[in-house]
Amino acid sequence: MTVEKDERIDLFQQVGLSEQKAKETLKNAQVSKNLKLAITEARKYVDITPEIGILLYHLSSKIKAQIVDKISFLSKFIAEKKLDTVQRLDAALNYILSNLHEEINISAFEEACGIGIVILPEQIEEEVEKLINIHKEEILEKRYRFNPGPLMQQVRNILKWADGKAIKNEFDIQILNLLGPKLNSDLESVPKQIQQNKVKKAGKEEQQKDISLTNESTSALTIIELMKTKVHFHKPGENYKTEGYVVTPNTHKLLQDHLKITDGKVRTRFPPEPNGILHIGHAKAININFGYAAVHDGLCYLRYDDTNPEKEEEKFFTGIREMVEWLGYKPAKITHSSDYFMQLYNWAVKLIKKGFAYVCHQSNKDIRGFNPPPSPWRDRPIEENLQLFEDMKDGLFEEGEATLRMKVTLEEGKQDPVAYRIKYLPHHRTGDQWCIYPTYDFTHCLCDSIENITHSLCTKEFQSRRSSYYWLCNALDIYCPVQWEYGRLNVNYTVVSKRKIAKLIEEGIVCDWDDPRLFTLTALRRRGFPAEAINNFCAQMGITGAQAVIDPAILEASVRDILNNTAIRHMVVLDPIKVTVNNFPYSQVLKLSVPNFPNAPERGHHEITFDKVLYIEASDFREIDEKSFRRLTPKQSVGLKYAGVVLTVEFVEKNNNGNITNIIVKQEPVSETNKPKAFIHWVSQPTLASIRLYERLFKHKNPEDPNEVPNGFLSDINSNSKKEIVGYLDANLANVVKPFDKFQFERVGFFSVDPDTKDGKLVFNRTVTLKEDSGKV
Repeated sequence: MTVEKDERIDLFQQVGLSEQKAKETLKNAQVSKNLKLAITEARKYVDITPEIGILLYHLSSKIKAQIVDKISFLSKFIAEKKLDTVQRLDAALNYILSNLHEEINISAFEEACGIGIVILPEQIEEEVEKLINIHKEEILEKRYRFNPGPLMQQVRNILKWADGKAIKNEFDIQILNLLGPKLNSDLESVPKQIQQNKVKKAGKEEQQKDISLTNESTSALTIIELMKTKVHFHKPGENYKTEGYVVTPNTHKLLQDHLKITDGKVRTRFPPEPNGILHIGHAKAININFGYAAVHDGLCYLRYDDTNPEKEEEKFFTGIREMVEWLGYKPAKITHSSDYFMQLYNWAVKLIKKGFAYVCHQSNKDIRGFNPPPSPWRDRPIEENLQLFEDMKDGLFEEGEATLRMKVTLEEGKQDPVAYRIKYLPHHRTGDQWCIYPTYDFTHCLCDSIENITHSLCTKEFQSRRSSYYWLCNALDIYCPVQWEYGRLNVNYTVVSKRKIAKLIEEGIVCDWDDPRLFTLTALRRRGFPAEAINNFCAQMGITGAQAVIDPAILEASVRDILNNTAIRHMVVLDPIKVTVNNFPYSQVLKLSVPNFPNAPERGHHEITFDKVLYIEASDFREIDEKSFRRLTPKQSVGLKYAGVVLTVEFVEKNNNGNITNIIVKQEPVSETNKPKAFIHWVSQPTLASIRLYERLFKHKNPEDPNEVPNGFLSDINSNSKKEIVGYLDANLANVVKPFDKFQFERVGFFSVDPDTKDGKLVFNRTVTLKEDSGKV
């Protein structure tokens, strides 16, 4: 350790830090620098006591970069004991940050910090006593297991400048006076059941990177509730209050101009690349961007980030818009990065003129990785760079022969990211007007600035580009939005890479981007997932910085929650066996009225046919009686749902192979003395339909992990992931269905009408199975 570091450890210990805390502080260069300055400044006015030292440390660790120049000012107030509590110091930091562009008004500053306001012990005692009396019954019941924390917060809200320790001490005293000393029962350990619940909860939080379903019932917030209660971003125009935001001499004016344009409203954007179909991870991004804008009565744009002409197709532009609208959102405006190509080019020229960009001839291979050799062309003259960049635009170089690079280093250490590259491909919208195209690093922040985006919300992998985002806006002296990052959403047993999905299609493993075994949004819609379920699932995941890897069962649980309330019930037989009622009492078929939702008959009815010949599931009949089997056997009767009859076997017909071809039964009305153990579903005079049953496409949780799947994701395909069978359904249902209609096939699962349904051919996809009942046999 250097002498300088030894001196700082001693310095930090002198103001009350332990040796260990002092050494930990040295690991953070900025906090160490701040604390050394704060101590130096405070010593100009007073000898530093441990109480003052704690506040100086708090100042040094909490102050944001935008106001670090105010350390001397604040250290003086701490030394003079005007900022004598953490509450007052936090208020001071907030006041200065909120008034960043103005001279500090000392009178207003002191008022905002409560300087001079004294909270007497009698005031604390009075407020605590009021709350103790209100909750007296609960305290007497729970005794020392009662949690006074929320009540302490109430006192802090009332007596803003009261000392937190004084409030806690007063609660301790008054609770002791009420309850007396702790009894042996108060000292006993927490009951085992409570401990288990706590462990279970902690385990879920710790496993954010791999979440699996432990309980089918979900209590997810809606995305609107999530945005209202859990998400706290900056207010429009208060960009400068956010962590890491760079303030320039022109920031205040630019923000004022920005607020005039936006009228102070939130403005977000969802910026997908139109080179593939959106997947489940995009659903989270859509919900966050559109949801946050909606909650704050703002606007959200759909911006196609169409800067790579290589793989952009009209079907992707259309598909993206359709999926956004399917999820229930309407863009305030649809824009394209290509709308701004000329402005982006002019800014690139400006960047060169300011000496912040240069034309480079290193190849992609040369600059790949994190420690590439520095460009030998980094310091070429500005005029030469301008001419070469124009030559790039005019098509005088081959692809890969020249790029425009920015003179900036990303957080991850990567130097001089590429701003423009050459591609001799026609653009979907601009044709052959351009042969140079801007990169994400150049385009993203500038388009956000052009559109006056207030909150640039993106996934965590873009955090390393935040510094270049701010740098580029400030280098061009234009409005700079704030970038906020959140964790990606990934799902087990699937791939979402556009390249890999394209490979699955190419190999004939899946039929297209909307194959129901995929987790693209078009695939989930085709499989029958309701948009509301996907939105609620995204809300359930919350917004954190942690990357979540989710088991598909959690998403399926959200789907069941919605379909349980919305999918009309119908009886459909998937593995039919013929049953003939020998004593059918009617001369013609009977029409029965059946509730759409058996537990809510007021929600409507539909008609089904009851005839002498009907079909039941093969699994609902066994030739040999078993004690646990409750359905039809030669010795055990069974009821028919909605028909009000009980069937009893008379004899079983079989073919030469010994397979059952017909079960001859007699029927009797259900009565008090003739109640069957179970009722089963059935159909008469059925229409045939193709029923597609889907399982997971991959065998392993992470088919892209070489440790799990050493031969690559294509080697991990589940050959039984799709099965097509013929189902029997009531003819009345066949007459009313249309693509994407959703039904519950009673006792079987939830199903959706596939778009392949046409010309009299019915096709259903199994969406999810029913919630399993462990007691069902």
